[in-house]
Amino acid sequence: MPEALFLVAAGVVAGIIGTAGGITSLVAYPALLAVGIPPLAANVTNSVALIGSGLSSALRAGPDVVGHGRTIRTWLPVSVALSLAGAALLVVTPGEVFDRIVPFLVAAGSLVLLLQPAITRWQTARGRALSRPVVGVAGAGVAVYNGYFGAGSGILLIALLLLTTEPVLHRANALKNVILVAADILPAVLFAVLGAVVWHAAVALGIGAVIGGLIGPSVARRLPAAVLRVLIAGCGFVLAVYLFVTT
Repeated sequence: MPEALFLVAAGVVAGIIGTAGGITSLVAYPALLAVGIPPLAANVTNSVALIGSGLSSALRAGPDVVGHGRTIRTWLPVSVALSLAGAALLVVTPGEVFDRIVPFLVAAGSLVLLLQPAITRWQTARGRALSRPVVGVAGAGVAVYNGYFGAGSGILLIALLLLTTEPVLHRANALKNVILVAADILPAVLFAVLGAVVWHAAVALGIGAVIGGLIGPSVARRLPAAVLRVLIAGCGFVLAVYLFVTT
C-alpha cells in the first residue's frame, strides 16, 4: 500500500509537469526505479502508465488546437509509425550508444526552447523558415526517440513546433500532447504484449497520471509564456544531467 500511494502521488506530479509542458518521465521514471523496478522494465512500465495522462491532457487540448487540424493530420501518421519503430528498436537492441546520445538530445531541445524567440526573430529577418527536409528529418528523429525511450521527447517536439507551426508556447504544448498520446499507444501495446510491464506499478502510476493530466493544461494556460519556457527548459536540463550520470 505505501508503494502504491507513492506511485499514485508520483503520477499526479508527473502528469501535471508533463502535460503543462515539462517532462513526465522526470518524475515517473525515477519513481519506478525507487521502488525497485529494473531500468528496462521501468522504461516500458512508464510508457504504459503515462498513456492515461496523455489521453486526459489531449481531451483538454481542444481550445488550444483550434485551426491546427492540418498540422495534426500531417504529423500523426509519421509520429505513430516511427514511434512504433523506436519501440521495436528498444525491444531488439540494447542501444548503449544511443543511450549515450540521449542526454545531449534532451539538453539541445531545452536550449532551443529557451532560444526560440530569438531564433524566430532571426527566421523572420532572414525571410525564410526551416526547409521541409530539415523539418521532416527532425520530426522523424523525435518520433523514433519517443518510441525508444521517450523522456524529453515532448520538449524536442515543442521546440520543433514552435519553430515551424505554432509560435504560442501553450498552444504548441497542446499540439504536442495530442500528437504524442497518439504516437504512444502502439508502443504501449507492444510492451504490454511482450509482458515486460510491471502491472501493479503501471496501474498505480497511471491513476495518478490521469489526475495530473487533467490539471496540467490549466496550469500551462495560466502561466506566463516566459515563465513556462524557463520551467520546461529547466526540467529538460535536469533530466539531461540525470540521464548523463545514470547511463
